[in-house]
Amino acid sequence: MGEGLAPRSSLGEIAALFLRIGATAFGGPAAHIAVMEEECVRRRAWLTREAFLDFVGAANLIPGPNSTEMAMHIGHLRGGIAGLLVAGCSFILPAAVMVTALAAAYVRYGALPAAAGMLAAVAPVVVVVVAQAVWNLGRSAARTPVLAVIGLGCIALTVAGVNELVVLAVGAAAALAMARAQPPSRAAFAVPLVAQALPVAAGAGLVPLFFSFLKIGSVLFGSGYVLLAFFRAEYVDRLHWITARQLADAVAVGQFTPGPLFTAATFVGYLVRGVPGAAAATAGIFLPAFLLVGVSGALLPVLRRSAAVRSALQGVTVASLALMATVTVTLARDAFTSWPSVATALIAAVALFRFRVNASWLMLAAALTGLAIGALR
Repeated sequence: MGEGLAPRSSLGEIAALFLRIGATAFGGPAAHIAVMEEECVRRRAWLTREAFLDFVGAANLIPGPNSTEMAMHIGHLRGGIAGLLVAGCSFILPAAVMVTALAAAYVRYGALPAAAGMLAAVAPVVVVVVAQAVWNLGRSAARTPVLAVIGLGCIALTVAGVNELVVLAVGAAAALAMARAQPPSRAAFAVPLVAQALPVAAGAGLVPLFFSFLKIGSVLFGSGYVLLAFFRAEYVDRLHWITARQLADAVAVGQFTPGPLFTAATFVGYLVRGVPGAAAATAGIFLPAFLLVGVSGALLPVLRRSAAVRSALQGVTVASLALMATVTVTLARDAFTSWPSVATALIAAVALFRFRVNASWLMLAAALTGLAIGALR
């Protein structure tokens, strides 16, 4: 697994770091992971880059929000089970509080606060932060020509539109084949479907609400667009708890607030049952991640002793970075729409690479600048 380079962290240190990241890290899972790599590997030396990459691979093998699971893995390494709980809750809490407040405003005024200026200002900075992380992590992950070729192949599959889970499985299988090991068992990549059997009543009570989000959190792999598909099928088409417009607004709120996109569930829960509904939805969608990280984190050091598992995890890691690289290109295409956006990215690159300015503060500064410009207009 790799050992941390600094002494064991206190729960206060873990909480302070992940509260700050959760409150300032915009841009989705790839950006969150990039900030965690900067803070935990390069700034604090809490763990080695190899250990960080192991966690990236492990997070991609289980359902749930990858960046939240990364926070939990790091918290577990630095503070045991208590560290896992503190890191996960600290990362989730700021976004959950912000989304609940925005949902209350939405219910009262019937619309979302204007956020276009903030999104436009933050997007170029996010591209730079993610690109730096992909470069730094890629040099460690693709440390052999074979792994580099596997990574390039996974990029090609992603560009071709192949499902994320399939790309990860191909990466693991290719690494195993190159290592002349047995092909991976299908069970290693099976989606846990136990929660699909959980009953979900047609009403909008707190218990059905909780179990509905628990079910989704237990089986959801992939990007925010996959989350949108699950939510639409469950809450718009099947249960009729919200409208398609309300769902689109929920996902938009999850995107322009910092922290995990899964807090879109908080917004939906508030629309259905107010503050108690927001709490129940948030607990339901994130609970599987806490349980799965606790189990996989405990097993990972044992599994790493197996040559076959080690090869598969290396393949999953390079495949994960291939997904991040593709996300970076997509983000860049959407972000660089004007000369000011290009100039913002160049300023962010100089601040990040030359002066080592903290990525969290860069994104927060960009968000505040965008809000200020929007207000002046």
